[in-house]
Amino acid sequence: MAITYNDLYLDIRRQLRENGIEAATLEARELVCLGLGKSREDLVRDSRFYAGTVQEQRVRALVDRRLAGEPVAYLTGEWEFYGLPLDITREVLIPRADTEVLAEQAIAYVQKLGECRVLDLCAGSGCIGLAVAHKAPNCKVVLGELSDGALKICRQNIRRNGLSGRAVPVQADARAVPDQTLGLFQCIVSNPPYIPSADIAGLDISVKDFEPRAALDGGPDGLDFYRTISEGWKRALLPGGRLYFEVGIGQADHVLRIMRSQGFGDIEIVEDLRGIPRVVFGTLCTEI
Repeated sequence: MAITYNDLYLDIRRQLRENGIEAATLEARELVCLGLGKSREDLVRDSRFYAGTVQEQRVRALVDRRLAGEPVAYLTGEWEFYGLPLDITREVLIPRADTEVLAEQAIAYVQKLGECRVLDLCAGSGCIGLAVAHKAPNCKVVLGELSDGALKICRQNIRRNGLSGRAVPVQADARAVPDQTLGLFQCIVSNPPYIPSADIAGLDISVKDFEPRAALDGGPDGLDFYRTISEGWKRALLPGGRLYFEVGIGQADHVLRIMRSQGFGDIEIVEDLRGIPRVVFGTLCTEI
């Protein structure tokens, strides 16, 4: 039986809700648009049109994959972060709304500096660094990432958002001593892997089975990258510069102590919209 675009959307939304998917409204729209080959505007404008059999089958096949755990961002190949459209593949983590708190804090800081250099370390899709480059046009942003696959996505997202003059991708290992050729930065921002290794098996299937483990695994206690970045990468930070971290639930006080032990002062903790301590940042007080 033929079904209109709107009724198909409503049916998919109901199905997602019944399966416990919180963002059912958003995800239903994205899946229907992808399966129909329509834009969001097309879907609204043509809501009374009837979907062809092949179109409906494509939509329902996508829904089956979603219900099997595959995230919508990997199905559609894109996601939005801080107002920027981003290419997304399974080579990178899907940007979370919580991470916008980190971007917002870094943007507010560098906007006051004027011309400066910013490093987004463990850049993944480049979402944080590109948000900074977009909102603080006087900054030069380096997207530091180890994974070749992620660096490819960084390059695509730089081009997609017209930020070629403001951002550059560079291969960088957060666990190694920074290459001196990178130069010095007034701000380093990082959303590093912070899930304790043993906890990964208990994560939602959409995370543990689809997102890159290397971008999740923070070592036995989840704090490995905070230690190595605070100790090693302060060499790439100008005295008086700031280091910004996103942290996991229950990690803020641990990260604060790590940063303090490495010569950072004026350390602050910022909560996300749910009241969870999400960002820790501090100022490098001593010359290295």
